[in-house]
Amino acid sequence: MVSGLQLRVRGKKAVEGSHMREVFCCLSSILLAVLPIFAEMASASNGTNDRVRNCGSVLRGILDVPDHIPQDLLDRAGCVVVFPSVLRASHISGGSYGRGAMSCRQGDNFKGPWGAPAMMILEGGSFGWQIGGKATDVVLLVMNERGARGMLNRKVKLGADASVAAGLVGRDSSAGSAATLQAEILSYSRRRGLFAGVSLEGSTIRPDNSYNRRLYGRKIPAIDIALSGTVSVPEAAEELIATLDTKTAKRRA
Repeated sequence: MVSGLQLRVRGKKAVEGSHMREVFCCLSSILLAVLPIFAEMASASNGTNDRVRNCGSVLRGILDVPDHIPQDLLDRAGCVVVFPSVLRASHISGGSYGRGAMSCRQGDNFKGPWGAPAMMILEGGSFGWQIGGKATDVVLLVMNERGARGMLNRKVKLGADASVAAGLVGRDSSAGSAATLQAEILSYSRRRGLFAGVSLEGSTIRPDNSYNRRLYGRKIPAIDIALSGTVSVPEAAEELIATLDTKTAKRRA
């Protein structure tokens, strides 16, 4: 015969087993819900790193050819923005869309070393002779502090909020017009190996806050990333910053 004590022990074990199954099922449900999120975050992080690496590859490829951006313009630029593989956007009439990175010189008057890149978005506008279904690489030189801070703080419309001009190509800028040389932003594009200045008037540029958060692992304002000097350069951006350091280490007034 089974005593009352044995029945109570068996009942207690059955209850404990039931609780354990409930806990296991609960944990399993949580894992099933959370794992896809972590996988998506890891994938997004990898995508962000690839984007930053592409920026470095594009800039190095452009600056390694003999007749690229005039050296004196590079030396005068406070920031450089690179948008790899900008595509024509079907939902924007005659426009374009691209994601890239912006690095600025640190310190007073932008005379320090190149700093950590802030992720940026290019939208709208027209590429003139290069417009089409093929991807186009875009490089911008930001020539003064006003232009840099404006782009890092908010959406800026080129030609309205900041003056922009097609950049000069060659070994020097001595043949450039006063209007071109006084523009806040100089713009260039490369497609199928053909490199030239291009008008981006009407385009908008703004910080890509979601990608900045993915790249740095926390929410940091784009202007703090680019200008504070307190944010470390991520590994994915090493080629971009090394290229800038090699090609234009010091800023000319």
